[in-house]
Amino acid sequence: MKTIFAVVLGLALISTSLAQKEKKPWTEWSQKEAEKILNNSPWGRMQTDTDTDEMFFRPTHSSARTPNAAERAVEGATNQSTNVTYGIRFFSARPVRQAFVRMIQLQQKKLEPEMLERMKNFAEVAATDSIIVAVTVEGTDKRSLGKVMQIVNSAATGTLKNTTYLERSDGKRLFLQEYVPPGRDGFGARFIFPRLVEQQPFLSHEFTEVRFVSEFESTVKLNMRFKLADMMLDGKLEY
Repeated sequence: MKTIFAVVLGLALISTSLAQKEKKPWTEWSQKEAEKILNNSPWGRMQTDTDTDEMFFRPTHSSARTPNAAERAVEGATNQSTNVTYGIRFFSARPVRQAFVRMIQLQQKKLEPEMLERMKNFAEVAATDSIIVAVTVEGTDKRSLGKVMQIVNSAATGTLKNTTYLERSDGKRLFLQEYVPPGRDGFGARFIFPRLVEQQPFLSHEFTEVRFVSEFESTVKLNMRFKLADMMLDGKLEY
């Protein structure tokens, strides 16, 4: 009986500890906790593409065997692999907006009370009309990053609407409604989809996962899966 009591007590303490951790207000998150929501959580993932083409030496003088020589002669060669990392997040999900706002609060200590209140409202309001996926871009090489950012910045809804969609586990696809290029807010490019399809939510507990796909062109392809069972907040599916 003593052993059983000890096990039960231990489980109760663990449950209490987890509950307290889950209930920690987002306004008290550390930078590490906010970054985890953005980069490694049910609502935010990172996709890293590695280009190994520059690892191999190719002379920069012009010849028929080096068609990229002119470009390399002007720009130089890295002679190493380059990485471009995409942060793919459900921006319409409150935890993601809360993490973004918390990062701003931690970086800017002297915010006016009015601004803090506006940021709080932005972070806590529930999305009702749209599903929004935000994508940020980072890179280890300025030249490679610049080329990707040029593609992302110049894209438009018309050029992406047939190659960008959300796909449920049953194969149903929801195509892009609107694309907004990255702005100065740091949230990244925004991909906007309708939340309702035929008067019903596109995502529900009926499905197991959702996949975000967007192909700008051959060099920029985004593909990330999210498990719906993990995207829960206060007992409800949050996206």
